[in-house]
Parts: sequence; C-alpha cells; structure tokens
Amino acid sequence: MAVRDILKMGDSRLLRVALPVLKFDTDELHGLITDLLDTMAAANGAGLAAPQIGVDLQVVIFGTGELISRYPDAPVVPRTVLINPVITPLDDAEETDWEGCLSVPGLRAKVPRWARIRYSGVDQYGDPIDRTVDGFHARVVQHECDHLIGKLYPMRVRDFSKFGFTEVLFPGLEAPLDD
Repeated sequence: MAVRDILKMGDSRLLRVALPVLKFDTDELHGLITDLLDTMAAANGAGLAAPQIGVDLQVVIFGTGELISRYPDAPVVPRTVLINPVITPLDDAEETDWEGCLSVPGLRAKVPRWARIRYSGVDQYGDPIDRTVDGFHARVVQHECDHLIGKLYPMRVRDFSKFGFTEVLFPGLEAPLDD
C-alpha cells in the first residue's frame, strides 16, 4: 500500500485516545495494517501504532523479525498485529531502560516499564492473542500501547538527567535508536 507520514511530538492528534476496532478482516483494516507495516519497515522501527499515522484506532504492530540493527543485543520479538489490547502487569517489578520513538525523532530516555506483563487482544481477523512476556518484548508492547491512550514516552520519564539527543548520548552511533 503506502509508507505514511509519521506524526511528531507536538501534534495534538498524538494525545487523543484511540477508538476500539469493531470490524475485523475488512479491506480497510488490512490496508491500514499494510500501511503500518510498510511505514515501520521504511523507518526501521520496532513498532508503530495507528495514531502515529493519524488513525484513531486501537491498532499496534511490533516485532523485530530477524532483529533491527539498532537493537543488536535484544531478543527477537515476533511480528505481531495487536488490536484492542489490554495490558496487565504481573507484579510490581519495573525495569528502566532506553527508549526512543519514531514520533520523537533524535531523542532517547531511560523509561520505567513493568518488567513482566500479560497482553491480550485480537489480530486483524478477530482471532485472540494472549501472551505473557518480559524484558524487551514487554517494553515494546507497553510503548506501542501507550500511543493508544495518548501517551508518549517522555511523559513517563522520571529522571531527566537520562533524557537527551541520541547523537549526544550515544556518539558515533550509526542508526537512531527509535522504536
């Protein structure tokens, strides 16, 4: 289909709460997912949410496939289309690690996230998805699902001494570290 423009922080559309998807296995939904996949691939991202391309629906995609070059130490996250997600933390444990975002280009921050989560929802056909994950996989899911409630990762930063421009924080890094 098409590579779409990714909205940038400051665009008020990124702050809206997305609506649930009510119809599955439609041409419109498949077209949206194709656009999300094409856009994520073109931006070399680990995930993308429909609101990031201006679509107010609860649709996120994520996955590293064979792994993205800017996450060389991260485990592979399966390519997933997740619709109408629900995230449940499995305990109070948190992990803080670096995050970036295609809607916040050029910046990185240490962001706290739940260490272990269960996420559920459906795929584009309405088939259920229910997974228990931790680590990088849990972080990516939480980051993408935040877009569905109008949150960008800077809103979760607790220590602004660990927030800055990628080129300053990681000099010499070839590719930006954006999700």
